[in-house]
Amino acid sequence: MKLDYKHKAVSETNGSEGNGYSARVLVVDDNVQNVELVEALLVSKGYRVIKAYSGREALKKVEEVLPDIILLDIIMPQMDGYEVCRRLKEKKETRFIPIVMLTALDGVDDKVRGIEAGADDFITKPFQKPELLARIKSLIKMKMLFDELENAQNVLFSLALALDYNDPYTHGHSQRVSELSARLAQYIGLPSSQQEIIRNAGILHDIGKIATDKNILHKPGALNINEYTHVKQHPVIGERICRPLKFAKPLLPIIRGHHERFNGTGYPDGLEGDGIPLGARILAIVDVYDALTSVRPYRGEIPSEVAVEVMKAEALKGYWDKELLKAFSSMIKESEEELRSTELTDGTGVFRECD
Repeated sequence: MKLDYKHKAVSETNGSEGNGYSARVLVVDDNVQNVELVEALLVSKGYRVIKAYSGREALKKVEEVLPDIILLDIIMPQMDGYEVCRRLKEKKETRFIPIVMLTALDGVDDKVRGIEAGADDFITKPFQKPELLARIKSLIKMKMLFDELENAQNVLFSLALALDYNDPYTHGHSQRVSELSARLAQYIGLPSSQQEIIRNAGILHDIGKIATDKNILHKPGALNINEYTHVKQHPVIGERICRPLKFAKPLLPIIRGHHERFNGTGYPDGLEGDGIPLGARILAIVDVYDALTSVRPYRGEIPSEVAVEVMKAEALKGYWDKELLKAFSSMIKESEEELRSTELTDGTGVFRECD
């Protein structure tokens, strides 16, 4: 899917920006006259209108050109508006596009079904032009605010990933930690919302290292006390960097706490046991695992099974949550067994002749 996340701003009088951008409105109705009526009104106010005459065509249009808002009829053949709305709201790429149900149905049950499908507003046909225009403008403004928030989030994520990829010793570290931590969260049964929080925290957990002296990070030998104290500031700095952004609020305790140890000997706050946020305990385990299994300036990479055994020995000292480490060890073992099984077959469960 090719999506356009260009920053959009709608003027106070119409649907156009000063830079020539026109807000895009997808009008969906199987009645051609209804579509033409709405199109004439919106075009006169500076909006760019995209037309679809069925539910399936609407989904295809959204794939081609991401609209700023959708005006959606309910009663259509083959796929009604409820189903179109539900499908769009289920997809991460389109769930925040405002959808207005523009329909002759005005019963309470009809509106309840629309709300359950994810509709953002309802306008009953025949509509009043000022009301329709006012609601469109209001919903597009709300979408603009979300886009600005999303752009800030994307910039922060890009910065974190760039920090990783510009360092030959941590190349891809944050992304690996993010995905593996989310997998562990899923493995132990955390809900998808928590998995997403942990995934995002994984991307940003080391962003505070942007303020860490690179000569210290790349030092081949042991760090002295002053150097180690300097490095230990990165979780605190990372939290400060992310704190101004609303989306990052649930990530902050994880970012700050990913170097805490279960026995209270970690940093920066010396938290212990269940006082360490669960997400931070998950990230702590995965972070160390990825560090052990990756090349560092002071040593080569360690095989996966050896890394897990090293961590089990450290768990006896109280470094990690033993139950989480046990679950992580089982997950890694199952993944490796599945990988070996895949490598031994051609995808149908039959051994390949070349093996």
